[in-house]
Amino acid sequence: MHFLLRGGVILAKIKRAVISVSDKAGIVEFAKELQSAGVELISTGGTYKLLKENGIKVIEVSDVTGFPEMLDGRVKTLHPKVHAGILARRDIPDHMAAIKDKGIEPIDMVVINLYPFKQTVLKEGVKFEDIVENIDIGGPSMIRAAAKNYPSVAVVTKPEQYAEIIEQMKANDGNLSPELHERLMAEAFDVTSQYDAMIASQMKKRFIPGFPDSFPIPLEKVQDLRYGENPNQAAAFYKDPFTPGPTVAKAECLWGKELSYNNILDLDKALDICMDFEKPTAVVMKHTNPCGLASADTIFEAFKTAYNVDPLSAFGCVICLNRPCTKECAEMISQYFVEAVLCPEFEDGAVEIMEKKKNIRLLRTNCPIGPSERVREYKMKKVQGGMLVQTDEDVPIDPKNLKVVTNRAPTEEEVHSLLFAWKLAKHVTSNAVVYVRGERAVGIGAGQMSRVDSAKIATMKANEPTEGCVMASDAFFPFRDGVDEAAKAGVTAIIQPGGSIRDQEVIDAANEHGMAMVFTGCRVFRH
Repeated sequence: MHFLLRGGVILAKIKRAVISVSDKAGIVEFAKELQSAGVELISTGGTYKLLKENGIKVIEVSDVTGFPEMLDGRVKTLHPKVHAGILARRDIPDHMAAIKDKGIEPIDMVVINLYPFKQTVLKEGVKFEDIVENIDIGGPSMIRAAAKNYPSVAVVTKPEQYAEIIEQMKANDGNLSPELHERLMAEAFDVTSQYDAMIASQMKKRFIPGFPDSFPIPLEKVQDLRYGENPNQAAAFYKDPFTPGPTVAKAECLWGKELSYNNILDLDKALDICMDFEKPTAVVMKHTNPCGLASADTIFEAFKTAYNVDPLSAFGCVICLNRPCTKECAEMISQYFVEAVLCPEFEDGAVEIMEKKKNIRLLRTNCPIGPSERVREYKMKKVQGGMLVQTDEDVPIDPKNLKVVTNRAPTEEEVHSLLFAWKLAKHVTSNAVVYVRGERAVGIGAGQMSRVDSAKIATMKANEPTEGCVMASDAFFPFRDGVDEAAKAGVTAIIQPGGSIRDQEVIDAANEHGMAMVFTGCRVFRH
């Protein structure tokens, strides 16, 4: 039985296939099925040897080309007897006459998966020459050739495709449907584009500083999500396989239903904050803004303090801990509605305590969370018709370089709290104003169109008296009103970038209220 493609092109029955695979999962069984269907098999190198050892009749590619493999296997299939057999269009008589004249037989199926470039890059201590040797040349060439001639050639790039192909061949006298040919073609180009993106990303990272002319991003699907930000939106989650260190994409889910789109956003932001702190630190995250942050001598003290910064907003939060989650933490977490917990590890018994909450998700990074694990990557944000890309710069603040601009300099204790507040402010959606006491947040004002409103909200959100707190602002004060609001709240010291045309007016306000104020000289907007 034959199928007719659009335009009336008749699909050739699959009589001849080239097989050359790096991932050999299922290939022996697949080849046996092809052989049973009367398909002549051609193969190379290790694949040829494996098929031969398993009693499969197979022709070595050098016997087809009349040319031996050379250059340590770099050249095997790059030959007209392979590529012309793949690329010849069955519906063009001149093509068929040309290959017949040269003694070239058509190839109806190409079964290829590529050298393990990604796996090689990820090997610890790998040499650059080994990375280069794992850049496949012949494989992508055959895949692209077969995909270009997809009406007549089936291009098979994944072991997951084998079962459906055999099922269709058995049902249709060795033929595959036009729809399957089309789908295999699309998946093939996806494979080669992803492969090229991985290679390009590694080489550009190594040899081209700054922003390249184009931006290939090698992303792999982690999972389809139940929905996006809202139930009417479809969504999926992808990862960059080369990003080292702790990430949500690589975290191991130990308990709970699948993460939602919003869970992932919140967990990523919470992890980003935790990565800034050396001491045991807990972040309570809600709608991409922290509603609690604290550092302490133990992770339980840090978590208890962070959760109580704004327990009302913490309803339905996600939590990130930069130390293993203890049973004590688990007992407290299990008292509340928490969407997800992310940490390096869970102590014995902690997971079992929280498993009683069927809707909580428990994830572990299986690696430390802290400044030494942070990798600075480009930050990207999709806009309609384009992409914004920026560096992930962080300007370290040395207390010695803080510019004291008021009559009163901050005390040593205030400086310590100001630096903690600065780390928090740079992770809060702008306009951001935060109040801090010691090493814990007291009030957080986020995402307002005016800075004075953020100052008012920070006071309103505080769950304890703000008297004696310090304040951090992610950008300069355009007017003195934000400082006046801080004074009403009892703030004693302020850290901010400076740079407003009204800086002197703002400094004068701080002096009137007896506050200390320091400038960092850098802005830390988050939009």
